[in-house]
Amino acid sequence: MHSRRTVLTTAAAAAAVAALGAGPADAAPSPVPSPPHATRERLRRLIARMTPEEKAGQLFVMRVYGHSATDPDPADAAANRKEIGVANAAELIAKYHVGGIIYFGWAHNTRDPHQIAALSNGIQEAAAAQRVPVPVLISTDQEHGTVARIGAPATLLPGAMALGAAGSVDNAREAGRISGQELLAMGIRQDYAPDADVNVNPANPIIGVRSFGADPQAVARMVAAQVHGYQGAGVAACAKHFPGHGDTDTDSHVGLPYIHHSAQEWERLDAPPFKAAIAAGIDSLMTAHIVVPALDPSGDPATLSHPIVTGVLRRRLGYDGVVVTDSLGMQGVRVKYGDAQVPVLALKAGVDQLLNPPDLSVAHTAVVRALRDGELSEQEIDAKLLRILLLKERRGLFADPYTSRQQVDRVVGVRAHRAAADRIADRTTTLLRNDGGLLPLSRRRTARLLVAGADPDAPSGTGGPPTKVLAEELTELGFAATALSTGTAPSRELIAQARAALAERDAAVVATYDVTASSAQRALVRELLATGKPVVQLAVRNPYDIAVLDGVRAALASYSWTDVELRAAARVIAGRRDPAGRLPVPIMRADAPHRALYHLGHGLRY
Repeated sequence: MHSRRTVLTTAAAAAAVAALGAGPADAAPSPVPSPPHATRERLRRLIARMTPEEKAGQLFVMRVYGHSATDPDPADAAANRKEIGVANAAELIAKYHVGGIIYFGWAHNTRDPHQIAALSNGIQEAAAAQRVPVPVLISTDQEHGTVARIGAPATLLPGAMALGAAGSVDNAREAGRISGQELLAMGIRQDYAPDADVNVNPANPIIGVRSFGADPQAVARMVAAQVHGYQGAGVAACAKHFPGHGDTDTDSHVGLPYIHHSAQEWERLDAPPFKAAIAAGIDSLMTAHIVVPALDPSGDPATLSHPIVTGVLRRRLGYDGVVVTDSLGMQGVRVKYGDAQVPVLALKAGVDQLLNPPDLSVAHTAVVRALRDGELSEQEIDAKLLRILLLKERRGLFADPYTSRQQVDRVVGVRAHRAAADRIADRTTTLLRNDGGLLPLSRRRTARLLVAGADPDAPSGTGGPPTKVLAEELTELGFAATALSTGTAPSRELIAQARAALAERDAAVVATYDVTASSAQRALVRELLATGKPVVQLAVRNPYDIAVLDGVRAALASYSWTDVELRAAARVIAGRRDPAGRLPVPIMRADAPHRALYHLGHGLRY
């Protein structure tokens, strides 16, 4: 397991260590602004009016199916009855008094911006009608890049690793600001972003390009910038996944990952971005379902670990904002304890919000019982509720929790935001290799292009598939480009078809997606190269593909297959933009994983 850490090159690690103590990651914690005494007392009086059931409910952030708070489609109402025992969001609030609701595309919450705003308003109307009216903190995962719950016509921006490649804190801040403004207009007051994990493991199956990179100090700067962007726009940011999910080869959705960093390695590699987020005054942090024996030898995941949440995060790092769990439906938090124990253990560990339990009835009943039995003290729960209500107060929910169609029209997907997204994306594409000056492609010598390769499902609301987006943009730029989707595991027949198609073309652009040593994508690239025609390889997710692709003369990385990043890559391929991105992670050799093929910071220019 220790060999995984070698992906952070010795030089990069030394630079990171040297930078500690001077950068934002080591700045003294800047606590969330203290509200006036009168505000605290008002919120305490509100808490005092709550029953144990209402107090317990306020600690939960729950999913709910449907596009409407009161009138979802029949299939969504049926799904709600099956999973939650209610028909819609309004009934969810009335029965369980939940303090938060999370939006998902698969839950049919995010059809379009006007519908999202109406759903948000309906949820707040239901909350205002309760015996103790408390506005709901509506949240979503709008990281951008590969994780975006809300798509076009909302503005989609480059994701974290693409921003890391650009290296501009101003661009990271602006991306957070634009996203925050649009979320706010749709009634969403909390975004589970930015990702503060330092991705030092290329085999990481869950983080990858969701991270800004492998240099802890660079990641810390980008995290702080995004916190300022989101929160300056009026939306609570939430850095994740504490204490750091960047060096794992297990997906916590399906298993329980172990992080084998020593305490010193954790301090050097994983802690800086979270320290930077705290110093930036972040409203909330999300815990990870990972075991870190150096911080807690019990074998408990961090979400359930008092030594990690209270000992490290609260006491050692001095954080007094809201702490939310990652989804409690993930296998990583369920392998050791039952679903009734998990929420109680998380609260005892020091978290405030319980996100998306698999069975809300079981989880809510367990918390109420623990509160009535004294396993959870009322004083302890009241302190958690006060943190949550202070966050809602800070984000304006008590003053005005509603939005309007006019706000949506003024802000969401407006031309200025889309132009900014393109401008930011133009700095992200990284040119890894350009033997013989193959790039940029010439419209005179290579006018007829084949665009082939992987077409993974497009992130929410993007045009997709990638080959189609690339071909259309290259055609707009003066080429005659044809798309041929060959998938992430192309068959022999598709590979032969691509080779035959290239025989009728001048050059190929091939999109690759997380290529491994055994991937059929290698055979596709090899067969295209065998034609003798120019072949340009574009990694549309993790940038590591080039390490296992022999013979490629021109290679780029876009860090995502969303439209905004693919269009930017096409402009680089066509020579309309100079490649400006620098690798935010090292790419190690396939035949010698301890040696770098391309060092952190590598990036060619025209």
